Amino acid sequence: MSASTMTPSNRQSSSRAERQATLAGTGTVLRFMLRRDRIRSTAWVIGIGLLGFYFANAIQLVAEDEAELAELASLFTDPVGRLMTGPAFGMATPTYERFFSAGYVLFLYILIALMSVFTVVRHTRAEEQTGRAELMRSNVVGRHATLSATLILVVITNLGVGLLVLAGALAGDFAFEGSLLVAAAGVSTGLFFAGAAAVAVQLSESSRGSSAMAGGLVALAYVIRMGGDMAEQGGSALSWFSPLGWAQQTAPYVEDRWWPLALLLVFAVALTGIGFWLSTKRDLEASLMPTRMGRESARPSLGTPLGIAVKTLKGGLRGWGIALVICGLMFGAYAQALVDAADDLPEEFAMIFSGETMMLGYLAYMGLFMAIFVAAAGVGALTQLRGEEHRGRAEFGLSAPLSRTTWLRAHLAVLLGGLLTILLLVGLAMGAGAAAVLETDGGDYFFDLVVASLHQTPAVLAVVGIVTALFGWWPRTASPVGWTIVGYAAFMTNFGQILEVPDFFHELNIFGHLSQYPVEEVAWGPVVILTALGVGGIVLGLLGWNRREINRV
Repeated sequence: MSASTMTPSNRQSSSRAERQATLAGTGTVLRFMLRRDRIRSTAWVIGIGLLGFYFANAIQLVAEDEAELAELASLFTDPVGRLMTGPAFGMATPTYERFFSAGYVLFLYILIALMSVFTVVRHTRAEEQTGRAELMRSNVVGRHATLSATLILVVITNLGVGLLVLAGALAGDFAFEGSLLVAAAGVSTGLFFAGAAAVAVQLSESSRGSSAMAGGLVALAYVIRMGGDMAEQGGSALSWFSPLGWAQQTAPYVEDRWWPLALLLVFAVALTGIGFWLSTKRDLEASLMPTRMGRESARPSLGTPLGIAVKTLKGGLRGWGIALVICGLMFGAYAQALVDAADDLPEEFAMIFSGETMMLGYLAYMGLFMAIFVAAAGVGALTQLRGEEHRGRAEFGLSAPLSRTTWLRAHLAVLLGGLLTILLLVGLAMGAGAAAVLETDGGDYFFDLVVASLHQTPAVLAVVGIVTALFGWWPRTASPVGWTIVGYAAFMTNFGQILEVPDFFHELNIFGHLSQYPVEEVAWGPVVILTALGVGGIVLGLLGWNRREINRV
């Protein structure tokens, strides 16, 4: 029967059959994803849920009553506090639940967003890159089955996190509607960024590029929110240009506004629809953004181990470096604002910015905080080496007259050199920003910031050493452990003193052992120990790399 002679009912049946064909096998694919991610997704869900429970219940340990809590309110109402945590709704009359919403919920939203992005990229673009998607599509699996199953998985994990966050808030005896709104905002945020990732995987040819696009959107949303919330308590017009700002504008426990969630959900649906539509415009393993053509002939340096290592790692290190240098310049530029507001800042800032003067404490904090992100760049680079194994490029490179030790040693040399360069450039950027705005002693602070940044080199080296050792012996654990170390260090650096956790937890923070220069003089004992830990980890990693199989699970 020709299309012109088909009746409306026949056309409708044909259209329904086509849609069913594109979704064929979705349930089977979803079951496979659930089995494959049974540990990874469970860890994400339980980890974020426990963090939410801790935030909600630890506040009552920080302040014994709401009168004491009122003294802490300026921690979030100050422009610097709003810059870090959000618009500070309800801090005029703070309660435990409002303190939880104003100061800590944003970080749960960011983790939920990253969980959603990584899940989408892992099960779509990464599967195409490894060739497993093509193998799966050779069975009775429709074009949209993989993306549909992935998004269903994202919904399941987001709902799981939402339920745990809700339970944690209710365990703190918080109001039900506000707690439900916090959980719903987290789920909506995750769905928004899952939709953004569904678009990103259609545009980029690599999983790394897709993650960079979607993860960059999370970072951009945070930066825009920073500017909007710092300008005015309760947020300014700029805050409404950030998806994270939409989630926080619900004002849980204060105004309990549900309608901002409609923005997140509408855009989530729209982005998801765009992702499905774009997937029909490209071939499997191809991308919509054209891949840059390579050179007609390779550079002579690519015939050397160091040249190959530079080619592999320079993109990621360059991206991290540019982002961190810009952040360092921005943090340095806030130095004069901190000096002007020093007398009005709450005493709790002294727990973070410790020292004879608030400025010295701020300098030490900046050097430490930025070094944690430099360590994150190192973990990301080592994860990229694991990707070289999965894609077969490491094995292909080792088929040449090149020893395993030389291959890994070259990549580690480039990585360590790049991280040291980033630390130096970040210190120079922070110093330049501070020197440009400070009215007095700007030159002295410039030198202090450069040294403060370089002083964190042993801690960064220790993180690289631990992850390298795991890469050599137990490669499957290298990335999760590395990111856990970095995340734990960031958490303890920002909240460990405020939440008054036991000393044992501070000892587990690798970055907590070095002296806080320029508040304190350099203590060489921790420098030697952390350096030895890093070097020892690298040696162990090289030994393990020489003994295990390539592309070992």
